[in-house]
Formats: sequence, structure tokens, C-alpha cells
Amino acid sequence: MNETRRGVLIVVSGPSGVGKSTLIDRFLNEDTESRFSVSYTTRQVRPHERDGVDYYFTDERNFRELIEKGYFLEWENVHGNFYGTPRAEIMSVLEKGKDIILDIDVKGALSIKGQCSAARLIFIEPPSVAELEKRLTLRGERDIQTRMRRVQEEIALKGQFGYTVRNDDLERAYAAFRKAIEEIRRKKNGTNNC
Repeated sequence: MNETRRGVLIVVSGPSGVGKSTLIDRFLNEDTESRFSVSYTTRQVRPHERDGVDYYFTDERNFRELIEKGYFLEWENVHGNFYGTPRAEIMSVLEKGKDIILDIDVKGALSIKGQCSAARLIFIEPPSVAELEKRLTLRGERDIQTRMRRVQEEIALKGQFGYTVRNDDLERAYAAFRKAIEEIRRKKNGTNNC
């Protein structure tokens, strides 16, 4: 019997500034079986970002049209900006037998978990709330108080994730992140259910 490998939907989430992108980028540079899901957003492009690579940047009018068409697997309004995960792109990668990694907010991750029983969730947590506040301040984020309230709400939901990685030391966090993905691959149930 020749079974075609089915990809795994891996959702990485956690508070803003916790280091999700750093862990994901490193993993994708070392792994040939995974792809990154490029989300849509209405937020402004940051200096180092490229359209179609980091995000698909669009305006709110176009984003709302895509919502109406059912284009997104999930979408959220985060800090006044819309973010959405394109359904067709996810399914295409999974059907080709590749794993797909999403970097999305906690509410979006739980929404996907509700729609896709085969999705596997990894929560990246900060070493402490104080350290995360320091990181966000250094990164130049605005409205730190609002973001920190959201951090508390998101950390309270980490128990709904299958895996938690504490990012207090990059090498240790990366080893735990990689181990979680390897375990997810070993345990996958062979169905996408999305």
C-alpha cells in the first residue's frame, strides 16, 4: 500500500514580541518538509518586511471583501488591524504532503483548533511579563498598556494548547520548539479535517 504523506497544520502562537518569528524562521531554514503560511493584514508595512513574503499587505476594504467571500480560514482584528489566514493556501500545502506553520494570535489559533481537529498548537511564552514589556518597549511598540493587558489574557489561555515553549533562552527555546514539532509529526493522525 502506497500512502501519500499528508501535511500537518502547526499553529504557533503567543503574545506579541515573544519570539515566535525567530523560532519559526530558524526552523524553516533547517527543515525542508515545512512551509510558512503568509497571512493577510491591513497594518502598515514595517521597514524589514516584504509583501507576499512576510504578509500580504492590503487595505481594509479589500480585506472585508475577502471575508465576505469566505477566503479566510480564520481572521481577527488585533490592535485595530485585521489579520487573516488564507484557506486555499493552507489546504494546497497540506495536500502536497508538506507541513504548514502559521504564526497567528491566540484567538486565531483557538479558532483554527475549533475548525480543524488535526491542527496542532504550540504556545510560545515569555520568560516573564516584565521581560516581554521590556522587549515591546525596545521594539518601539505603541500603546504598551493595551498590549500588556492582552498578554495577560493570552497567557491565561495557554492551557488550551498542546505544547508550550518558554522563550527565556533562545537555544533552549529552539530545542524545545523543534522537539515539539518532531513529536507532532510522530503523533499525527493522518487527516486534515479542515
